[in-house]
Amino acid sequence: MYIFGYGSLMNSASRQLTGQTGQAIPVIVSGLVRHWGKIDDSYVMSPLVVQPGESEVNGVLLEVSNDQLPEFDLRERGYQRMRIPTTAIRSQHPFDKQQDVWVYVTCTHQPPCTKSPIVQSYVDTVLAGCLEVSEEFARHFVAHTKGWHHPQEKDRHAPIYPRMAGIKAEQLPLIDALLSEL
Repeated sequence: MYIFGYGSLMNSASRQLTGQTGQAIPVIVSGLVRHWGKIDDSYVMSPLVVQPGESEVNGVLLEVSNDQLPEFDLRERGYQRMRIPTTAIRSQHPFDKQQDVWVYVTCTHQPPCTKSPIVQSYVDTVLAGCLEVSEEFARHFVAHTKGWHHPQEKDRHAPIYPRMAGIKAEQLPLIDALLSEL
């Protein structure tokens, strides 16, 4: 089976903090909308959420075993796992269309606020994962994610995001340039 990773799971170092997966296959999924948001008021930062809608979301398909799935379910607690039809997935790379593809979604979310802002350490982790694919993949992420106007916290030097990983110093100027296009 596959998990569709659309946030920090795109970052190979961050996802390895949870469990083992097969290769990351870059894809675009139609019929989903990605937002900055939080599921409830207990969040100290606002992660990414997706829900069904009229848009497209880029990310990676990650092959996981039945044994590893509970680890990813725990990482994504608060979200519901939903099956994606393979007809909604576009990729220049082959993948097994007979396998189930799951995505972690939420039907409702609250916008980021000053108490739980969008944090730079999470943005850096996600965009470093996008850059593992390409600069154009990262640009697609920025353009197709809603909610960039909400409160943000520049926490690069004192990271709030607990699974921050895989960010190279030479990527930071490119990440900043991509964000300046907003």
